[in-house]
Amino acid sequence: MANIQSQIKRNRQNEKRAERNKAVRTRLKTEAKKTRTTAESGNLDEAQAQFRSTAREIDRAVSRGVLSKKTAARRKSRLAKQVARGAGGAG
Repeated sequence: MANIQSQIKRNRQNEKRAERNKAVRTRLKTEAKKTRTTAESGNLDEAQAQFRSTAREIDRAVSRGVLSKKTAARRKSRLAKQVARGAGGAG
C-alpha cells in the first residue's frame, strides 16, 4: 500500500479509469460481434449500417484514449474485410 498521498490518489484514479475502459472495451467486442453476425447473414445493407455504427464506436474509444489509433485502424480494417466477405457470400 502506498503511503504517499499523491500515489494513493493516483491509485484511486487508475481504478476508476480501468473500470470505465473495461466497459468501453466490452461494448466494442459486442458491437464487433453484432457486425460479424449480420455480415454472415448475407444482408449487405444491414451489415454495412452495422459496420458504420461499430466504426463510430471504435473512433469514440480512440478519442477517449481507450484504444490507440493504429489498433483502431487494424480493427476497422479487419471488420470491413469480414463484412465484405460475409455479405458477398464468399466467406
